[in-house]
Amino acid sequence: MLTIKILFWILLFIVFYTYLGYGIVLLILVKIKRLVCKQKSQAIADYEPEVTLFVAAYNEKDYVDAKVSNSLELEYPPEKVHQVWVTDGSDDGTPDLLKKYKNQGIEVYHEDARGGKIGAMNRGIQFVKTPIVIFSDGNTMLGKESIRRIVNLFADPKVGCVSGEKRIFNKDKDSAAATEGIYWKYESKLKKWDAELYSVVGAAGELFAIRTELFEKVEKDTLLDDFIISLRIAMKGKTIQYDPEAYAIESPSANVKEELKRKIRIAAGGIQSIVRLKPLLNIFKYGILSFQFISHRVLRWTLAPLSLPFIFLFNFYLAWQAGFANYSNIYTLLFYAQLLFYVMALSGWYLENRKISLKILFVPYYFFVMNYAVFAGIKRYFKGQQTVNWERAKRG
Repeated sequence: MLTIKILFWILLFIVFYTYLGYGIVLLILVKIKRLVCKQKSQAIADYEPEVTLFVAAYNEKDYVDAKVSNSLELEYPPEKVHQVWVTDGSDDGTPDLLKKYKNQGIEVYHEDARGGKIGAMNRGIQFVKTPIVIFSDGNTMLGKESIRRIVNLFADPKVGCVSGEKRIFNKDKDSAAATEGIYWKYESKLKKWDAELYSVVGAAGELFAIRTELFEKVEKDTLLDDFIISLRIAMKGKTIQYDPEAYAIESPSANVKEELKRKIRIAAGGIQSIVRLKPLLNIFKYGILSFQFISHRVLRWTLAPLSLPFIFLFNFYLAWQAGFANYSNIYTLLFYAQLLFYVMALSGWYLENRKISLKILFVPYYFFVMNYAVFAGIKRYFKGQQTVNWERAKRG
């Protein structure tokens, strides 16, 4: 009984720390740093290096016109912005559609073979001749000042990578998929504090930039290219910084089933990333970066979701021992709270499938889906079933 109680509280603490506790600890550390260190602005008024907007696109015909138009309207000297599109494997006419923008400085490099996003990035980096390269997805629109704000952070020579913010646009705020936007707002806050403390733990693939000289080709089967590229740069002693006003905006997944596709891929990629970045687990070598990596990423992709079923089973046993009608017992109360949470998640799934909106149910449903995706992702990774090629989720 005592062993089960100890395990129960340890696992409960892991889950709490992973999803909420780390944010609290991070905020405290940031506030302490603000008191001890005076923050200096790194922006330099005349710092305007040439940059390359790099888009690795697969069958983005429906977005090409809007994306190019958006890119040409960004607030930065146009003569200093180069655009490179790599369209490997696209067979919907994307490369041909891009050719009409050739006289506007759009460079298109196409190969019929489809090698996934990282294959396109590895091949296309040779065409980048500027000191900074900005990676962006073909179906995302950038905020007007995104380039300017990203470049300002590179004025600090310690910065090797800059992550923008992913924003979710959705007119239907009461859909379960719209909860994706709530999640990204929370992630945005954590990234802001991570950057202020030391470094962001991985960049957002929708919009991130690096010093071109720091790019190293990544393994062809890499699933989370943005994560691996950015953290390998951080492991060299550079930092990953973040500006929420440099943003890429896209519609949410059409529904939670579509979002699940992405989450499973990310979870499989997360396990792969932990394996490939295992030296970063050495907190004695990488210090605060290791602390951030373990707290913000490793626990989310491993111990936290794996703890959930054991917490429920241990809680069931402890509540049974105490008596299910003993409402003054902490284990009984916690068990019923868990039960209510999972009933709400199940109800959210039921209503989502029937297109009925009840917002209070969508947060537990989304949380459940996120953690289920980890189990599915781990299974895919160890079975070698996750392909490196793009798996497009339908957007709302």
